[in-house]
This record gives sequence, C-alpha cells and structure tokens, in this order.
Amino acid sequence: MRAHVMVAEDDADQAELVRRYVEHEGHEVTLVHDGRTALDLLRGRCPDLLVLDVMMPRVDGLDVCRVVRADPRLAHLPVLMLTARSSEDDLLLGLDLGADDYMTKPFSPRELMARIRSLLRRSERVPDAEAAREARGPVLRAGPVSVDRARHEAWAYGRAIHCTPGEFRLLDMLAEHAGQVLSRAQILERLHGSDPFITPRTVDVHVMNLRRKIKDVRSGPGDGTPLVTVYGVGYKLADTPHDPQAHPHG
Repeated sequence: MRAHVMVAEDDADQAELVRRYVEHEGHEVTLVHDGRTALDLLRGRCPDLLVLDVMMPRVDGLDVCRVVRADPRLAHLPVLMLTARSSEDDLLLGLDLGADDYMTKPFSPRELMARIRSLLRRSERVPDAEAAREARGPVLRAGPVSVDRARHEAWAYGRAIHCTPGEFRLLDMLAEHAGQVLSRAQILERLHGSDPFITPRTVDVHVMNLRRKIKDVRSGPGDGTPLVTVYGVGYKLADTPHDPQAHPHG
C-alpha cells in the first residue's frame, strides 16, 4: 500500500533522514518543521500516518497531538511520536495524549521503519461491512457501548467516542468478547501478534483513556463504567454498566 506520511520535525537533518527512508519504501511524504504548519496542513488533508517530533517551535508535538485527538476528523490518525527525552513519564504522557507509538532519539532508521510499517498495517485492519456482518453483525454491543467496525465508529450511552486507532482496536476486541475477562497477554497477542514495540503498559494506558472517554459521555449520577478491571486477571467490557464482581478504578 502506498501511504501518505506527514513528518513534523524541526531538525532539518533528522527530517531529511526520515523522509529518505519513508520514500524509499514507496510512500508519499509531506515534510513540515513546526507544529503550527503541521496543524494547518492536517486540517486540509489528513495523511495515513503522522510522525511527530515533541520539541518543535510555535506549537510543540504534545499540543499538536492534543489538537489532533480532539478533532473528530483526525481522531483515527495513527501518530508516532519522536523525542529526545526517554523517561517513562514522558513516554506515558505521549500515550496518554493519544500517540500510538513513541520513539526516543537517537534511533535506528531500520527500527523507525519497522514501527511505521507496523502502524500502517494496524490502520488497515478495519473489516469492511460484509466482513463485519459475518463476524457478529455490523455493530457490536456490550451494555451501553456500541462498536461499528465497518464505519470505524464507537459510542457509549448513545454518544460518539473519538478513539485513537489503538483504542478502537482494544474496544472492538473487548466488545467482541463482551463479559469475558481478557488478560494483558491475551490482548497483546490478539491485537498485535508478535509486534515487539507494544508493551503491557501500553494496554493499561489505552484502557485508562477509554475509561475516561466513556465516563465523559455518560449523563446522570454515579461513576460506574462498563470497562472494568478484574484484579489479578485483566480487563473486560461488561454486558451491563455495573458489574459487582469487577472494580472500575483499577
């Protein structure tokens, strides 16, 4: 598949290196050097993947990611963040903002391309309408949560949830196995197979983000959520909003 990749990187040498490797694999590249230009172009034409440096002038990469995830037109855009900072807090902050993957500098161009290929493959794993009907119908439902595979849309309590690609895959999987507890290892294997760049902590962050988004669209009292943690086992999407055997805040 020939993809369109936007590379937002203020270091000209680094940006050119990434551009050469991405174009070598047959993809189209749009190169920008600051966050404001990236946002302006993204609003005009959404690429298939955004490679986003954290430290950029005018608008930094973290703020670009915030804006992207808040825009329904861009919410499904895969984002690979690049940064010179390597602490776990920085990594988790990037994931919490909705990045799908995260690399620290300096990095191997081969590893970068492996991660880009992985993200592009994952973004293609949306069954068409016919495949969705053959699975469990065009829409999966679990309590107040609905997942439309063909349209790549999700709702909770009748309101749309704007998911990142990783969050949507996780919610789709939990909806398909509604009521069943899935361990982190099972989720990793079923979602990403042998992909070496996804960790159990990534699953935890996706769950945390999804739980927050579901709560944000809920109206009425209480803080229950259908996306629950079964301590010592894993996660599940309950068939009803409240599950007395599970703990919503794990």
